[in-house]
Amino acid sequence: MSDIVIETTSLTRCFGALTAVNSLTIQVKAGEVFGLLGPNGAGKSTLIKMLITLLPPTSGKARVCGFDIARASCDVRRFIGYVPQLLSADGSLTGYENLLVFAKLYDIPRSERAERIRIALNLMGLADAADKLVRTYSGGMIRRLEIAQSTLHHPSILFLDEPTVGLDPVARKAVWELIERLRTDFGTTIFLTTHFMEEADSMCNRVAIMHLGNVVNIGAPADLKASLGDENATLDDVFVHYAGNSLDSGGTFRDTSRTRRTAQRLG
Repeated sequence: MSDIVIETTSLTRCFGALTAVNSLTIQVKAGEVFGLLGPNGAGKSTLIKMLITLLPPTSGKARVCGFDIARASCDVRRFIGYVPQLLSADGSLTGYENLLVFAKLYDIPRSERAERIRIALNLMGLADAADKLVRTYSGGMIRRLEIAQSTLHHPSILFLDEPTVGLDPVARKAVWELIERLRTDFGTTIFLTTHFMEEADSMCNRVAIMHLGNVVNIGAPADLKASLGDENATLDDVFVHYAGNSLDSGGTFRDTSRTRRTAQRLG
């Protein structure tokens, strides 16, 4: 497999007269943590949905793990995992049962399912909670279970849409430690969106800043901060410099409602 695992060329998605993603061209290398930053409505979730083949592009091309997202969507899905912003775990099932459902969906051989699930539960620190109903889990436990669900089939790329939204600082730290372990121990490429600039600064090898459907800058956090010419610049400063007033005004009522609803459910 090439060192480039995600490559887009003039990738565009329109909704009527609205261009959500505008002629986007990026490359993501194998094994890196790539962060996508931007205010609500910038096009981040739309881009992810195209890359994971849930939403067809209006024009342009993209290849994920060497496969065209439009022509070989089934092949793309074999190599990726996806943790959405909204909850994907079933609260009426136990942690083990949730993972068993995903093991079947991923067509993991019956003889391997129990061992895969055991390893995933141990990795995520959930072995003692395997037989408890997920509705009794804390927000951090739910997010770790969702990461386990999305990595049972050992994907090459894990897509995470706001993985720490609604979590307290301790739970956020635990999730980021797991993400780093997936990268270092298993070579998983991580593609994520986040609103937490300090997390992106410390964890991402590179970040892209999106504004109104366009990538306005891309690079290592240290390089982006240095580009402002202020030795004390933070990634927040970089974000505001390129996204401008949209930091306060971006997003729709639906975006805000969805984020707050997720935060409330995660506790």
